Amino acid sequence: MVKESIFHRLYDLYHQDVFQFLIYMVKNRSVAEDLSHEVYVRVLKSYERFQGRSTEKTWLFAIAKNVAIDYFRKNAVRSSHAFDAFNWETDNLVSPMKSPDLLTELNDEMRELLEALEKCTGDQKMVIIMRYFQELSIAETAAILNWTEGKVKTTQHRAINKLREILTTTTEEKEANRG
Repeated sequence: MVKESIFHRLYDLYHQDVFQFLIYMVKNRSVAEDLSHEVYVRVLKSYERFQGRSTEKTWLFAIAKNVAIDYFRKNAVRSSHAFDAFNWETDNLVSPMKSPDLLTELNDEMRELLEALEKCTGDQKMVIIMRYFQELSIAETAAILNWTEGKVKTTQHRAINKLREILTTTTEEKEANRG
């Protein structure tokens, strides 16, 4: 009974944030819902092992991060039909969905940003989503990713530079096509 009440409390407090994080990662509402359910299945199975070294929120996001990485690994293996080592830190976490339902709800600038994010490495994408979409602190992001705060700051800096470069190129191409 205690486990159930803890589960409901965590679900009520963080479900929307976890779902939003996953939808930004996979860009598909139904896949994000499935992955969100998987997060809470893992929470139920492993809450006894939660040691309180981090907040429940960072622990929950760490589980969500792992569920998302597992999803991308499975898709990478399925699409290549051979097991190539998938490195989420350096490989791009590209959603298999080409015209996700999420993108139809967004303005042009946000759509361009999310498309540019697809061209970043997995660790850059994860940091940008956690820091700017989920508004997590550097400390929380570091705890979730099991990194130092310095690595989060460096990755964030590189991601912002890459996004700036991608978005500047995209804007220049659009202007050249108009002229």
